[in-house]
This record gives sequence, structure tokens and C-alpha cells, in this order.
Amino acid sequence: MTRDAFHAIVMALPGVEEGMSYGQPSYKINGKFLTRVRKEDDSAVIMDVPFDERDLLIEVEPQTFHFTAHYKDYPTVLARLETLDPDQLKGFLERRWRKSATRAMVQARDAAG
Repeated sequence: MTRDAFHAIVMALPGVEEGMSYGQPSYKINGKFLTRVRKEDDSAVIMDVPFDERDLLIEVEPQTFHFTAHYKDYPTVLARLETLDPDQLKGFLERRWRKSATRAMVQARDAAG
């Protein structure tokens, strides 16, 4: 996946805005961090991934999923854009989006199908 494809997938979610987090370009929903691409390794920061799921992802797809010492104690996994499946990204972002969007935004998205 290219950065442009990543950007298009993220921005397709309602209410997502580009912003800054810790001095890095990022995407936010309702003022809360949604995701970003790490310039160090061209990996997406995927939050709200339980530790057991993260471990399984890394075991099954080590070419795509990994984490650094910084993320060790957080329910977060890093995903290399080069090998990340767009449908997987959509699923991860939808889960995070639902936790951060307003109730009205979630209800409107569900009603729209």
C-alpha cells in the first residue's frame, strides 16, 4: 500500500482530520489520535489492538506487523505499509474510529449502512 492509498482509506472515515501528534503529521477523529505513518519505517500506528491479538498478528505476519520498545506496554501494533492489506487497515481503523467518534457520528454511520 502506498502512503496515498493509506491517506485515502483514513480520510474516508467520517469526521477524520489531519493534525499533529508529538510533532508528527497524524490523523484525528473528534480531536483524538486515530493513526499516523512513522517516517522511521513507513509503518502505520494501529491502536486498540489487544496484546494477544498483537502477538498473533506478529507471529502470523511478521513481514507486516511489529512493534518497538516504545509501544511495548500499549495495545498498539505497527504495520508496514508495503505489505499491509487495505481491508485489514479498514478493520483496525473502524474499531479505533468507533471508540473515538461521537455517539451521533457512530449512529449516523450505522444508519447509512
